[in-house]
Amino acid sequence: MTAALPAVGAIATAAVPAAQRTAAKWLALLVSLATLVLAITVLVRFDPDGERYQLTESHAWIADFGVRYELGVDGIAVALIALTALLIPFIILAGWHDADPLETGSTRWRPTQGFFALILAVEAMVILSFEATDVFLFYIFFEAMLIPMYFLIGGFGDRAHEHGEKTAATQRSYAAVKFLLYNLAGGLIMLAAVIGLYVVAGNFSLTEIAEARANGSLDMATSTERWLFLGFFFAFAVKAPLWPLHTWLPNAMQESTAPVAVLITAVVDKVGTFAMLRFCLQLFPEASKWATPAILVLALISIIYGALLAVGQRDIKRLIAYASISHFGFIIMGIFAMTSQGQSGATLYMVNHGISTAALMLVAGFLISRRGSRLIADYGGVQKVAPVLAGTFLIGSLATLSLPGLAPFVSEFLVLVGTFTRYPVIGIIATFGIVLAALYTLVLYQRTMTGPVKPEVAAMPDLRVRELVVVAPLVVLLIFLGVYPKPVTDIVNPAVKQTMSDVQKKDPQPEVEAAK
Repeated sequence: MTAALPAVGAIATAAVPAAQRTAAKWLALLVSLATLVLAITVLVRFDPDGERYQLTESHAWIADFGVRYELGVDGIAVALIALTALLIPFIILAGWHDADPLETGSTRWRPTQGFFALILAVEAMVILSFEATDVFLFYIFFEAMLIPMYFLIGGFGDRAHEHGEKTAATQRSYAAVKFLLYNLAGGLIMLAAVIGLYVVAGNFSLTEIAEARANGSLDMATSTERWLFLGFFFAFAVKAPLWPLHTWLPNAMQESTAPVAVLITAVVDKVGTFAMLRFCLQLFPEASKWATPAILVLALISIIYGALLAVGQRDIKRLIAYASISHFGFIIMGIFAMTSQGQSGATLYMVNHGISTAALMLVAGFLISRRGSRLIADYGGVQKVAPVLAGTFLIGSLATLSLPGLAPFVSEFLVLVGTFTRYPVIGIIATFGIVLAALYTLVLYQRTMTGPVKPEVAAMPDLRVRELVVVAPLVVLLIFLGVYPKPVTDIVNPAVKQTMSDVQKKDPQPEVEAAK
């Protein structure tokens, strides 16, 4: 039901008459709020200490091939469903005017209904991906979300472009095609692995295959398991995105509107890291351990590489995109550190990164829409003319660098501690990512918000009521989860323990010298 509502809402929104743009916006917003209420209901009904998969649903679908419409949620899925349902109303509100006509009286019509219908469609596909416990069903939703995202990137791009509408359209098209080709390539490789898994296991049920692996009734050859693992992991690494499969993300975020950029990195990309926990570790535990050293190195490269490139960016959106690549490196490092602290931190990081990136990118979007430029050099002295905008931008920036007291700090600390206890060298090098994060976020704030007021920003208005409604709850959540993360950790920790059991790993015991 949680996913059915936005799916039906997407169809209803698309069907609103063309002249009723405002009605389409309100319908999409109401559907997203109703979906949030359902997600909260799921959160309340879920028992962290109960069965691993709860609120299950199973129906025959393609019986000849053993495909079932099989859904269920664990603690990690519940947390990410809640995150998705929470962010979509803010994304819709932030993008309230992003699909309006380009100019007053312009004949270049933009399908407003389509814009909001596509956002709801993505929400439905993402939630179904978190719920699916049939591997083939997951694959369908994993790939299906690419279609609405392609149109959101290519058809509703950022209007702040210094080279004119024609060049902007060309670059939007390039970014959308690159996004689609990268993710389709990963999906096709995954499809081959899904078919291979069916040949070996005889069904697509995640729970049945995992149980058979655990009790020894399904004995998979080492080489077979490794090849299947690589097929799944490649697709998830593209979606995540992990270096060197990340290059589609900066283009996609740069050319998208700010709300769509949030949809990409705070919602859609989380499916990749979530799937690593649910499918890679659970279905292929031995192969996961075999690949861990190489994956940790790739994650470490993502952390440092993403942060270094963020330092040198001239474009605000590209800076946030490369920062996200660095953050996803921390998430993947935490997953494959194979410690309870690391995996708890990685799961908490998914939630906290979604909130912090949404706060920073949406405020950046409000800033860019006022000035009409994404270039950092075109700003200066904004805090003197728009102090509330500057203040919320500062909080989003400080959350991005994981300042103590804000939500990402707790998750990043857990990831680093969990990694250091098993792989101390990797953990030590990864801490340099924090230093670089402080550099690129504080320099971004300094160059845009402080200094003399540039003439182009002298008349810049502060945040309006609608924009405050978008940003204020995200800021409150960043502070609340930074001080008190227990509500999230209580939900995800039992699921993390079960994942650790799947790969038969225990936390390293600290070495204590005997008293002399």
